[in-house]
Amino acid sequence: MGEVTMMKQSSARLSRAEIEAIGAYAAKAVWPAGFTLYQRGAVADGLFVVLRGRIVLRSRVKAGRGFVPALATAGETFGAEGLAPGGHYATDARADDESETYHLSGARYRAFVREQPQHALVLIGQVMAEHASLLDKLRELATLSVEQRLVATLMRMAQDASFVGDDGRITLDAPQYRLLCEMVGATRESVSLVLSRLIGDGLAERRGTTFVVAPASELAQRIADTWRSDTAVPWAVEKENGRASV
Repeated sequence: MGEVTMMKQSSARLSRAEIEAIGAYAAKAVWPAGFTLYQRGAVADGLFVVLRGRIVLRSRVKAGRGFVPALATAGETFGAEGLAPGGHYATDARADDESETYHLSGARYRAFVREQPQHALVLIGQVMAEHASLLDKLRELATLSVEQRLVATLMRMAQDASFVGDDGRITLDAPQYRLLCEMVGATRESVSLVLSRLIGDGLAERRGTTFVVAPASELAQRIADTWRSDTAVPWAVEKENGRASV
């Protein structure tokens, strides 16, 4: 296997000043944990900006399973399909915990562009940075093994303080473990096998139904140590959805 090159997830976020500028044109809403903001196929209008909390974008695959292409947290956007003519939402959007958002309708977005072009350019740049992150996620799905995707996903999760303890370690309870599986795009069995390998390597431990994973810096070191050369790790072939995944 040739060298594995991992692109960092975009960490771009809107600043407080930019969010305040958007707020003059947007409608604010608070969503309780578990609330579905919209569903795939619904008519889309404008876009959302997250002020606090976490919004999960999920595609339903089949009963009991889904795929999560992205999480939107404070300073990030979602639902930008609503900026396209005749746009429809491509995923379901659900508040993972209590969340607060701004909604900038299509009409208000156009007014924002006319009247605040300097702030509108920053907002457009934010949307494009998130688009680039989605393209990188697509590359990972097409080229990386389940183990590599899982470590990359854990490093993304480490950017959200709600997943990280005071010691920097990533804590995953049962709902967050399910979310991890959906972000990786793998079955729970496949993810469990990978976590067992991380436990064996001293990078994770299990406490009942909760997994505690090493800080992002140690996961990054694993990438540096084992994904650098074609002889570093003989990745096991795993059965995933009826096909081999290496």
